[in-house]
Amino acid sequence: MGFKIKEAREDVGLSQEELAASSSVSRTIISGLESGRLTTTTTDTLIKLAKALGKSVDEIFFTQSV
Repeated sequence: MGFKIKEAREDVGLSQEELAASSSVSRTIISGLESGRLTTTTTDTLIKLAKALGKSVDEIFFTQSV
């Protein structure tokens, strides 16, 4: 899951700090998800991250990259 968040974040050119500020999700949570240290999170967190990335949860997690 985390690599998808990192990929989406890098696609829009945001740092973890910038994503944290725009999503109201802590950088520690974002870092943990991206690194795989955290393997679960709430639906609310996923929605906040997706919104801050200008995408839907489906676009991040359920579409294949080309």
